[in-house]
Amino acid sequence: MDDASPPQDLRALEPEATADDGHRFKPIARIPQAPRASLLWLPAMGIGAKHYVPFAEALARRGIAVFVHEWRGGGSSSVRADRQTGWGYRELLTLDLPASEALVAAHAPDVPRILGGHSLGGQLACCRLALSPESAQRLWLVGSGAPYWRAFPMKTAWWLPFVYRFLAWLADFHGALPGRRIGFGGQEARGVIRDWSLTGLSGRYAARGVDVDLESAMAALTLDAHAVVLARDWLGPESSLRFLLSKLRRATTRIDVLDAAALGARADHYAWMKQPYAVVDALLR
Repeated sequence: MDDASPPQDLRALEPEATADDGHRFKPIARIPQAPRASLLWLPAMGIGAKHYVPFAEALARRGIAVFVHEWRGGGSSSVRADRQTGWGYRELLTLDLPASEALVAAHAPDVPRILGGHSLGGQLACCRLALSPESAQRLWLVGSGAPYWRAFPMKTAWWLPFVYRFLAWLADFHGALPGRRIGFGGQEARGVIRDWSLTGLSGRYAARGVDVDLESAMAALTLDAHAVVLARDWLGPESSLRFLLSKLRRATTRIDVLDAAALGARADHYAWMKQPYAVVDALLR
């Protein structure tokens, strides 16, 4: 699929969003002529919005107006993480996501709203709903789950505490996580890595500088949550997803597990992004 040539019946937009602190970025949107719902999609850690264009176009062909958020520090973002410039979950949840939500409201008004995400994006979608329950009526997750080490199979779980502590130390030492050099994430702000690693060690979600108890707020959410697990995804196994969904005590949840035969691609953390049709079918089922 050619990212530069969307189908003729879809509007392709990259409107600029501006957060309250001046951060600028351009979500990628694919909007059908008469959308029946909107989806604000949050990428995985270190993955730019452009990599979800096939997913966005496949959903838009099925009547969903899709807006792919751009994380602070990557892609079209006006800032980059370094020793002088940093942020954590607070900025992502309370500054950047409201700016994308405003674009969704402007370009796809008066339709049901879905919030969803891949990997870390799915986790932060849950946290955003905890802070702003009115921001969406449904939750979609793909390849997502809490990073809590005890929620992983034993062959993975035993070394995860070391990984979380090491990555937090590495981000502090360099001023930002050098993700491209180590093969995990991008140039990630040390505050993001700190917040993420604390969840990995404790199993609890919190954002420094946010006074709301995210755990209690997630437990109070009443919505439909639909999740897709990739059968060979060791970064987002079903056990970690179920741990994440267990925090949404009042939600109605559904899980679909897709293997390579269903996907027509490897059933790992990333391959579905280039061939998203089975994932789209599952989410819309």
